[in-house]
Amino acid sequence: MQVIRLNALSDNYIFLLYDRTQNTAAVIDPAEAEPVLKQLAQLKAELVAIFNTHHHHDHVGGNQQLIQQFPEVTVYGGAEDRGRIPGQQVFLEDGSRVQFGGRVGEVIFVPGHTRAHIAYYFPSEIAEEPGELFCGDTLFAGGCGRLFEGTPTQMVNSLTKLRSLPDNTRVWCAHEYTLKNLQFALTVDGENGDLQKRFDEVKAYRSRNEATVPSLLGVEKLTNPFLRWEQPSLQSAAKSNDPVQTFARIRGMKDRF
Repeated sequence: MQVIRLNALSDNYIFLLYDRTQNTAAVIDPAEAEPVLKQLAQLKAELVAIFNTHHHHDHVGGNQQLIQQFPEVTVYGGAEDRGRIPGQQVFLEDGSRVQFGGRVGEVIFVPGHTRAHIAYYFPSEIAEEPGELFCGDTLFAGGCGRLFEGTPTQMVNSLTKLRSLPDNTRVWCAHEYTLKNLQFALTVDGENGDLQKRFDEVKAYRSRNEATVPSLLGVEKLTNPFLRWEQPSLQSAAKSNDPVQTFARIRGMKDRF
């Protein structure tokens, strides 16, 4: 299963999963249809699945046009998003399984950004190779999504689930927000040497207009303040030793950054 990253809108990423043996493809969070159709035409591949993480338009905006072009495509989304994702046919819950390209993906229920958000995790079939996490707007490189429909407690529980995955998991988040996320992270965790090094690396990538997605989960655990609510430096910045309150206060600071 090959993952192809496509640019969309101003800062979105769409992910096309390609199975070269069957010449089929699945798409995750098609913000718009055109980049997907262009890539499918180049591959001469058939689209067989749309995997949506949540209902926001910049994640489902291409659904209808893709369905028109590929009437047999199956549209997946979270069970709690019933009625909010265009064309949705399969309603997934925590622990559900999806299949593509000979790989079995696990569905993880991660409310917080929205009340219905899900993530798709495809574990590696070989121990030393990375698994693939498609987390929508729950976890970003260096950050996390705003809480539009969920609570801090829900988001901490959701991020705890994602944080428990192997360190070599590749994190395919849906936006290029990394540089600004790390600029904020330095304001609350500025003595973190791993974070300082990562910021310099990301600044160099973005100066060359290079993508910073995917990131590695192990790097996120060391540098992402929204996975580090137990750390004394973050609790000091939040003026709290309660994990959920620490997360909530740091998230509030980011909202105003």
